[in-house]
Amino acid sequence: MFANRYTAFIDACSLAGALKRNLLLTLAEGEFFRLRWSSRVLTETEQAIQKILLNKGVTDAADRAVRARGFMEEAFEDACVDDYDEFLCACTSLPDANDAHVLAAALKTQAATIVTDNLKDFPETILTPLNIEARSTDAFIADTISLDLGRAVAVIRNMRLRMKRPEKTPQILLLDMEAEGLTETVDVLRAHVQSL
Repeated sequence: MFANRYTAFIDACSLAGALKRNLLLTLAEGEFFRLRWSSRVLTETEQAIQKILLNKGVTDAADRAVRARGFMEEAFEDACVDDYDEFLCACTSLPDANDAHVLAAALKTQAATIVTDNLKDFPETILTPLNIEARSTDAFIADTISLDLGRAVAVIRNMRLRMKRPEKTPQILLLDMEAEGLTETVDVLRAHVQSL
């Protein structure tokens, strides 16, 4: 079923924030792209979610972060790629050696794109010869929506309707996206706010 679909490896920084995570998972669930991550990325995501919640004064932050990871793993059982150590040798020239595991896992799963908000850590000069690109979360979501605007608006509308605490109007959802730095995404969706 996924054979002809675009594969994107999602970095932890793109999954940490609830709204970006919801948008990415909603579009993946809508089969706009095949989602991939690794156990290490999920661990980093869990830690980042916990930190975000602690900074908001949430007392059960650790439990909520564990549940968020569990929901992700359950919803996307086939997304996790491991055993990518053999690809680490191709990743030694990255500016931050701690990001080598992201590129190695992306190469193992033959992803076309690494979705990350740490673009400076994935230079084009290193990625292009490996036939992979790095895209910001905002640019990736905006481009994905543009592939099939009507269907994308429908799945994002369903995502919005599932939001219960608090419920969000389409206008509030766009304001929240802007606040999260998803300006390209908002530009694509603004003309369709009545359908959201």
